[in-house]
Amino acid sequence: MSRPRKAEDPIRWPVPCNRCGQHHQTVARWPDGGVCGYCYQQAKRTRGVCACGHEGVLPGLIDNQPACRRCSGIRLNIDCETCGAEDELHSGGRWWTCVLGIVVDDLLTDPATGAIANDLIPLAAALKSMKRANSGMTWIRQKHVTAFLRNLAVAPKITHETFDELPDSRTREYVRGLLTEHGVLPQRDELRMRYDSWGAQALERVKDPQHLDVIRRYIRWHHQRRMNLMDEVTRGTFLRAKQEVTVAIDLLNWLTGHDIKLPELQQSHLDVWQAEGPTTRRIAERFLKWAIKTKAAPSGLTIVPHRRGTSPRLAKPGQDEALKRVTGADGLEARDRAAAILILVFGQQAENIARLTWNDVTITGELVTIQLGATRIALPDPLAEPWRELAANPGHDLTASHPNTDWVFRGVSPGRHIHPGHLTTRLSKLFSTRAARLGTLHELTKLAPVAIIAETLGYSPTTIERHATPQTQPPPTPGTSQQ
Repeated sequence: MSRPRKAEDPIRWPVPCNRCGQHHQTVARWPDGGVCGYCYQQAKRTRGVCACGHEGVLPGLIDNQPACRRCSGIRLNIDCETCGAEDELHSGGRWWTCVLGIVVDDLLTDPATGAIANDLIPLAAALKSMKRANSGMTWIRQKHVTAFLRNLAVAPKITHETFDELPDSRTREYVRGLLTEHGVLPQRDELRMRYDSWGAQALERVKDPQHLDVIRRYIRWHHQRRMNLMDEVTRGTFLRAKQEVTVAIDLLNWLTGHDIKLPELQQSHLDVWQAEGPTTRRIAERFLKWAIKTKAAPSGLTIVPHRRGTSPRLAKPGQDEALKRVTGADGLEARDRAAAILILVFGQQAENIARLTWNDVTITGELVTIQLGATRIALPDPLAEPWRELAANPGHDLTASHPNTDWVFRGVSPGRHIHPGHLTTRLSKLFSTRAARLGTLHELTKLAPVAIIAETLGYSPTTIERHATPQTQPPPTPGTSQQ
């Protein structure tokens, strides 16, 4: 992104730029007149095909059309001394890509051998082939990134275990992602690994040694065991597991503070604990059922369960207004508009939207279809337009992060889709994604049988049946305001 222009100064620079007409310092005088620094930089970055057939940088202007140096008579050094490419130069007479290649080779070369380790050659090639080399230079020149790559160059072995032993940082995970995406490291379920690490840290919060053993077993034999049976741990599973363990630890620490052991737990204790805290303590119901089943707690105990159907829904007029803003918002990115349509029209969850691949979407000159459940759904205009834009410009294709990705909604992390939480945050400026999804599902149940909606949208019939029932809002607590 170019820097914003400073305010022009007609007193200091009375002669305006011949191209933009603004009063800035003249840095070059070309056949068409004097140009300011901003237009000079823009000219060096203008690429295309000249009327004479030359393809490359077109710094000149002939009849208000970009022209090459030969046709326009402009003298400008834009020839790389290393490879001869015609482009904006960075330093030493070299363009950005050649300079980036030199820097990458220097950082990833092991001083002891004078060569780049075989395992790091794919990483070096990926970094050097970035379409936007200046972005690569900006990233790689950061001190912590430079230090990390130098240490990586002398690592005896490149494995996930090697990375796990390094201090946790965004740079570590980003480089790990690059190595995975380019075939150096094998794919692994990062959410499962993150939960294992989080679980070990969560145990440190348990105050009583006996309760510590209970939580350790709950994490290992309930949550981790379930995750190990999954092909891939979903974000929802990951977050629910963390929340359930957190609430269970809160309960056990409360028992410790009241000198109560879990086998001695009584219904009166549970009632007091639940009444004293937030409504999230209802989530302990899942831990309690597990504890009773494994005979860690007495049978017959209950916790008031979480009430379904109390979340607010976006009413039909609100849905229509939000959809109107989305389909008519010129300033909104195509991926945000495409994702918003799936929520407002088809009631899709952000996690499922983020995981869509181009295998799920078919775009032809006449039609755009998308598969959400068992059936492909045709998108009429204007709903199809953002998807065409997204297919033409998927984003995140100028770095080494996504060389062969099939994700529709590409993320910042190498080879991964957009984080669902990041997606909902972006859309929250327009509407509440949860309220919109619940409102859409409720409206859809008025239009077709539950079984058809469930099959078409990829939901279970039970879930859709729940949305078909009238919503019951809990009465407001005296003295509180309704947001």
